Amino acid sequence: MCLLDEVVGWDAAGVHARTDSHRRADHPLRSDDRLRALHLCEYGAQAMAVHGGLVARAAGGAAKPGYLVSLREVELHVARIDDLAGTLDVHAERLLGGEGSWQYAFRVEHRGALLASGRAAVMQARERGPR
Repeated sequence: MCLLDEVVGWDAAGVHARTDSHRRADHPLRSDDRLRALHLCEYGAQAMAVHGGLVARAAGGAAKPGYLVSLREVELHVARIDDLAGTLDVHAERLLGGEGSWQYAFRVEHRGALLASGRAAVMQARERGPR
């Protein structure tokens, strides 16, 4: 499931992406004919994953799979997002990064208004050795 449409810009610290996917009638997270603001956390998580992939590729490698292990300080400023006309701007900023774990701040905006923000921790999946 890819919810982001385009990367507007990125650097070692973060990424800015855009999307119109919140308006799709067949959105995979839609239920009861609505797309709730809580799902903006997924948009933020996808921006983090895109950022990790871009940074890894720029370093000559590939991003390894990771798990979203926590969300903190999440603030939602709307109840739903499927009724918003226009594009969503999704920002993710890496706060800390080390060997196998990262912390990001994310925010999602619509026409300059903040819809959601928070922080997330991601841990790299362990490589499985032979059994």
